Formats: sequence, C-alpha cells, structure tokens
Amino acid sequence: MSVTDGSERPGVEHVCRCPGGRSDTSDDVEESPRERENRRWNEILQETRVAQTGVQILFGFLLSLAFTPTFRELDTPGRALYVATVALGALATASLIAPVSIHRFLSGQRMKDEVVRTAGRLMVLGMVLLACTIGCTLLLILHVVLPGPLATTISGVVMLWFALCWYVLPFRLRQQANRTPTL
Repeated sequence: MSVTDGSERPGVEHVCRCPGGRSDTSDDVEESPRERENRRWNEILQETRVAQTGVQILFGFLLSLAFTPTFRELDTPGRALYVATVALGALATASLIAPVSIHRFLSGQRMKDEVVRTAGRLMVLGMVLLACTIGCTLLLILHVVLPGPLATTISGVVMLWFALCWYVLPFRLRQQANRTPTL
C-alpha cells in the first residue's frame, strides 16, 4: 500500500511494509519503489541463506544413509519412504537455491519486481518441501528406532508443530495486521 501526502521527497513515496497499511517498524519508513524491491530482495537473500544451510545439511545426511549398515536392513516400505524423502529433499534444495540462479541469469534485465515475486513464491514452496522432508526424515529414523505406530504418532505431532509455527502463525499474524487500524 502506498500513500503520499505531498510532504515526502519528490519521487519517493511512503510505503507501508505490512498488509493492512501498518509498518514493520515503529517509525514510518519512506522508500522509493526501487528501494522497496532492493530491500525485499535482500530479505529474500537472508532467508535463503538460512534455509539453504538447513536443507543442504539434511540432504547430505539423507544421501549418506544409503551407505550405512542399518539401511540394508530396511524393509520395502522403509526403502520407499527413504526414496520419497530423498526426492523431497532434492525438490526442496532446488526450490530454495533457485532464487540465486534466477537472480544471476536475470541480473541487469530490469526485472527485479518479477524476480522478487518469483523468488518469494519459490521460497514458500521450498519451505513446504523442506517441512515435508523433515517430517519424512523423522518418520524414517523413528521407523527404525521405535516399534509400530509410535513412530507415526510422534512424526505427526512434530509435523503439526511445524504447520503451526511455519504456516498457521504467520497466516494469523497477517490476518491480525489486516484487521488492525492504521494510526
């Protein structure tokens, strides 16, 4: 949402950073559309760095599992779960690293708005895939360690917690910001 009242610098509009017109900070922030896109891009890069580290460590761990003695003892459903988990990890890795590749190929093409929007969507998709990878990894490990349905129950509870922290909470905060009047 953009608002100008004539008191801002020429060519710079007041841009509220949150849905519903509220600012991310207690101070009003003035930024041009270009500054806004640059800030959003820098935020995406920071988020990407955090997520990439996690997904790369997890993916490396998953790849190494196939070479352990315990892996040879996995039953057919366990192996199928492993294959699905590795595939999810590869998809999450691709989605979370894609913004860097997109930026590199499109740098200087005056497409920052499109790059930021696409990178944001890939980050969300990557986080969904990462959560699924973590859930399947947990289920795979607990399937080896715990008997019967206990592994599934624990994995389900952990995935519910991921859903609450990663998706429900941000969604609720966004809804709350949209309902709060701008002062």
